[in-house]
Amino acid sequence: MQQEERTLILIKPDGVKRGLIGQVISRFEARGLKIVSLEMLWAKRDQISRHYPQNEVWITRVGGKVLENYKKDNIDPVKSLGSKDPLELGQKAREWLLDYLTSGPIVKVVVSGNHAIAVVRKLAGGTMPAEAIVGTIRGDFAIDDAVKANREKRAVKNIIHASENGEEAANELELWSSIDDIFDYRRTDEGEV
Repeated sequence: MQQEERTLILIKPDGVKRGLIGQVISRFEARGLKIVSLEMLWAKRDQISRHYPQNEVWITRVGGKVLENYKKDNIDPVKSLGSKDPLELGQKAREWLLDYLTSGPIVKVVVSGNHAIAVVRKLAGGTMPAEAIVGTIRGDFAIDDAVKANREKRAVKNIIHASENGEEAANELELWSSIDDIFDYRRTDEGEV
């Protein structure tokens, strides 16, 4: 069954600064997704803060990932970051995300198409660039890793944000777009009107 969906993509400051906007967008269009909104902006901190969850469960999960990366590389999080509490580390990591996404312009893209959310996630690749498969956006263009980012007390630079699921896509579309920003039209491969 085909499922027409809309989802949000953010080309992050590192993708913009490296001149990858066209290459990133072309991958979605080549796959058959339709660009229905496109804008470059310099996001405000409060806008990015609303983009990422502020609940303790999400923040603690992020802090747990920080701890996993440190354990994997035999690094003492207390020496490096001053804590081993997942909630505290998650709060630090969330602040790093806010710093990262307000460090330069971003490009907001809304795409629509069959199973758009899953297709965008597959094209984006794994969140951690070192684990992203070659052929994906992160696998081809991102070179950062979590341990280096944590040591430098910053977010992982991974080129792109892609909504994780339908609920997240709906929330993000509401935050980042208005009805006037999204255009409904037919591509030539969709047949004539």
